[in-house]
Amino acid sequence: MKKNNPADLSLTGSLWFKKSGQDFLGSSRIRLLEKVGELGSITKAGKAVGISYKTAWEQIEMLNNLSDQPLVIKQTGGRGGGGTHLTEAGKEVIRRYRLIQEEHERFLSSIGKHLEDGEGFYQFLRKVNMKVSARNMWSGEVAQLRKGAINTLVTIKLKGGDRLSSQITNESVEALDLEIGSKVVAMAKAPAVIIVKELGSARLSACNILQGTVQRIVEGKVDCEVTLELPGGNTVSATLTKASDQALDLHEGDEAWAVVQESSVILGMV
Repeated sequence: MKKNNPADLSLTGSLWFKKSGQDFLGSSRIRLLEKVGELGSITKAGKAVGISYKTAWEQIEMLNNLSDQPLVIKQTGGRGGGGTHLTEAGKEVIRRYRLIQEEHERFLSSIGKHLEDGEGFYQFLRKVNMKVSARNMWSGEVAQLRKGAINTLVTIKLKGGDRLSSQITNESVEALDLEIGSKVVAMAKAPAVIIVKELGSARLSACNILQGTVQRIVEGKVDCEVTLELPGGNTVSATLTKASDQALDLHEGDEAWAVVQESSVILGMV
């Protein structure tokens, strides 16, 4: 195994904004937003920056979910025609990012010669480069805490009024120092989300039964990803087998429910 030589370490940098404890906005996503504004299409924008349609959609959905206001909106038909457009908030984010990026580059230039302990710094960079694998991430604040003998049921208020519940241990509540109003990020893996098309009078044990509209269906060879848009503007994605998708007969625009066990929702502090 090749040992990393501190002498090989040079100072470069990319600017990332964090929100809810997660990487939120960097140069690659800014380029994607700029291309959406230029081309009016997420598909074309993704191709222009060298990523797939699916990846482009995922990044736009994440930005909209974590942003206080949508940065990108999709319009269909109408006087000005359909397409995907940047909001004023999206344009302002791009402008501010570019201004801060200029200051960031000047900062890196001024401190590059002062690096010490190159190997220790390299190990630090490896630690902070860890990424979260959960497909679903939402920003919100704690609205209610219901403590039991072992676990606490935490209700999170997402933007737009959508609500989500997470069941965590009492020890985790103390470790995170959770209280009403605490800013948190909630996460759930897409395979942990169940999609129901016709709920009817069925009664389910899960706390999280989220009604929404099918926004997007991405077909794979053995499975597919279904994304619902909730009333408050948040999105939730589920991974289904192709057989399940065919049995549900889902189409964009259909009403459906995303069901997530509260124990499958992970919380992190902002």
